[in-house]
Amino acid sequence: MKKILTLALVLFSFSSFAQIKVNHIAVHVSDLKKGMDFYQNVLSLKEIEEPFKDGIHAWYDIGGGSALHLIEVKDVPKEKSKTNHLCFSIPDMESFVQNMKDKNYPFESWAGVKGEVTNRVDGVKQIYIQDPDGYWLEINDDF
Repeated sequence: MKKILTLALVLFSFSSFAQIKVNHIAVHVSDLKKGMDFYQNVLSLKEIEEPFKDGIHAWYDIGGGSALHLIEVKDVPKEKSKTNHLCFSIPDMESFVQNMKDKNYPFESWAGVKGEVTNRVDGVKQIYIQDPDGYWLEINDDF
């Protein structure tokens, strides 16, 4: 009986964690207006209501009930690594890459080759771009 109760408790605990989801990702930006311009006009994210109304926050819908929170701060870290990145999946990589070219917005492969798309071994295509504060974003077609 003790084993059954322990197993039930473990399974109940695991099922509670299975309900976990990403609520939001927060990114510090040095200039909120520049950050907003990038996320709205380069990535075409839709701005959503944010409760603070203090001029240092902007929130964006990133799908699945999750949001991206931009928060303006004075001292954004200078060193950025491509290993630490946000990733957005899109349905049409060719159109997105053309949009980057039309906007003259730089992108590169994982290896750092400018203007090149990475073709991963699993067939997913990906590029990397940087926002105005130098944060890396992966854009892939694993939609």
